[in-house]
Amino acid sequence: MSVKNILVIGATGGSGRQTVYALRHRGHQVTALSRKASAQFRPPVRTIDGSALHQATLRKAIQGQDAVIITLGISENPFRVRLLGPKNTPLNIRSTGTQAVIRVMQELGVKRLIVQTTFGSGPSKQLLRTVDRLFFDWVLKPQIADTDQQDQLVRNSGLDWTIVQPVHLSDRTDDDHELLASTQLNVGQWNISRQLVGTFHAQALDNDTTIGQTVALSAV
Repeated sequence: MSVKNILVIGATGGSGRQTVYALRHRGHQVTALSRKASAQFRPPVRTIDGSALHQATLRKAIQGQDAVIITLGISENPFRVRLLGPKNTPLNIRSTGTQAVIRVMQELGVKRLIVQTTFGSGPSKQLLRTVDRLFFDWVLKPQIADTDQQDQLVRNSGLDWTIVQPVHLSDRTDDDHELLASTQLNVGQWNISRQLVGTFHAQALDNDTTIGQTVALSAV
């Protein structure tokens, strides 16, 4: 494994933070981009405080990187977001942020892109359990529509992309669980820790067989 320069966008969210930790554990040079990255991380992690929607910020962050990992999302209560809209994050952050990142990556010639979406969007939409489908339709519908748009932007980007689709996320410590990563979109347990998701992101950078693949993540 060679040491790489990796940018994590959305780095202070649960999955983004665990991705930064996993990358550092594997010896990579990591840049963390979020609105409050410097409050979360210390050197040797390089931090950039800013928005994934700002082109100048993205150019500064992406220049010189070997790969970009996107973990954008809305961390607020989903019921509140459905009723009142998000307080701190644009409802379409996944698609607009990803589109902005893709444009700068294309401009700067950075090819490798890993994007975390969610199981139940894109090609896995018809594989949800009934209870999850109802929750997606009633509560998460606008967010899933944005994630579907994000999915298409990645597929049409011309970059060396991998789409990562975890099932329900948790903050548990996974000493007793193993990762199931399936390009056939198979699911073991219907939950997975953000720690395992971050570990997969770091591992996928060194696995070219994940390029052009959608990978469902769950635990066994």
